[in-house]
Amino acid sequence: MIETKPYKNNTQGKKEQVTQMFDTISKDYDGLNRVISFGIDIKWRKKVVEIVKQTNPETILDIATGTADLAINLAETKATKIVGLDISSGMLEIGKEKIKKKALDFKIEMLLADSENMPFQDNSFDAITVAFGIRNFESLKNGLKEIYRVLKPNGTFVILETSVPTKTPFKQGYKLYSQYILPVIGNLFSKDKNAYRYLSESASVFPYGEALNNILREIGFIDVTDFPQTFGVATIYKSSK
Repeated sequence: MIETKPYKNNTQGKKEQVTQMFDTISKDYDGLNRVISFGIDIKWRKKVVEIVKQTNPETILDIATGTADLAINLAETKATKIVGLDISSGMLEIGKEKIKKKALDFKIEMLLADSENMPFQDNSFDAITVAFGIRNFESLKNGLKEIYRVLKPNGTFVILETSVPTKTPFKQGYKLYSQYILPVIGNLFSKDKNAYRYLSESASVFPYGEALNNILREIGFIDVTDFPQTFGVATIYKSSK
């Protein structure tokens, strides 16, 4: 897998660079995301919630929770405890404000921590979710091993991540949009000129579909299935332990 980093001339590791990037764009992130995805990301998250809801989890961990969009949506489940974890304090602060406004403080806890070295015991959560976060892991396999460790046996793991359409004309349209239009929008509205170039680049080289399914199986996950969304520009992956 080709590694991409937000800042090419920076000697810091990917983890430190990703943290810096999300801290910088945290205030613009929600609004810009709605523009870039035409609001379809809201629909994708709702599908993740429906999958999780079917398993009736009591405890949920949302990794790379960012500004807590998915964690807030997961409050629709019957879970008594939801933990949103992220390495960016800037993103978490925005998320905490949103949670407070929705009076969900009693149910959702926001935690500053590294998803590749989590402060939880083995077999801690009934369900774990990651929306648009696993491609930012410094080591994909280490991150997935850590998720496997803290997921309970028979627990559910759901990923929502960008993917690349394989059918014409969606394949060509996606390439045009991601390579040329998305970075321009990012440059116009974001403080960090590198951020949306990185987000576009990292999406184009990240394993998706059967390639990611096979990595999940290699880690030990079972019942691995994927559900392409909106012509394949995103995919939902469901697996268990």
